[in-house]
Amino acid sequence: MELNYYEIGQRIRRYRKACGLSQEQLSEKVAISPTHMSHIETGSTKLSLPVFIKIADVLSIQTDSLLSDSPRVNRTNLGSEITNLLDSCSVKDMYIMLDTIKTLKTSLEKHNRQ
Repeated sequence: MELNYYEIGQRIRRYRKACGLSQEQLSEKVAISPTHMSHIETGSTKLSLPVFIKIADVLSIQTDSLLSDSPRVNRTNLGSEITNLLDSCSVKDMYIMLDTIKTLKTSLEKHNRQ
């Protein structure tokens, strides 16, 4: 399996932003320079396994989620990921997300019946 470091970097960026962290904040928590974090996110450099694991730990996600867009996630891990994302939201944001999820679920059910 060939690793696509650009895609891994983009996933790190997406999860970092979802957690409300800047590159500088994440790099500080992972104990690397902001420049190195920038290079990781753009795929300009390969990241070491210890740094990769630290990033996943700080972002509270499974490493599989960074390696592939279709990670092997069980319901418990998925629930934990959703909870982590919701923890960073205001109550108003959570109501908006709930409405969005309900609408999406209704649409999925409608299209799956067709």
